[in-house]
Amino acid sequence: MAGKLLANLIVIGSTYLARGLIEGYRKALANAKHSGVAQETLQNVRNASKGMTEQEARQILGASVESSWEDVLQKYNTLFENNAKVGSFYLQSKVHRAKESLEMVYRRKDGETAG
Repeated sequence: MAGKLLANLIVIGSTYLARGLIEGYRKALANAKHSGVAQETLQNVRNASKGMTEQEARQILGASVESSWEDVLQKYNTLFENNAKVGSFYLQSKVHRAKESLEMVYRRKDGETAG
């Protein structure tokens, strides 16, 4: 009997706690919308998702503006393989993102010269 009463108290208490948390979250969202925090956060996410600049990618890979795509790939392969052996996942991902960024640049350049 006491176990059943205790179980009911736990269920009722957790129900009230969950309702309170949900209501608090709703109020926090409403306050964020009114103060502009939500818009600022969305803007920061959009800016971060644009990727890295060409200059940053060249700096990471050590490639100049005059470097050919083959040079970029060679530098990428060297850095990526060296990092795979003793480096960190963060650095390896930066090297990979730099290659992806420059790949788009070189594709655009090839499209401009072909067109």
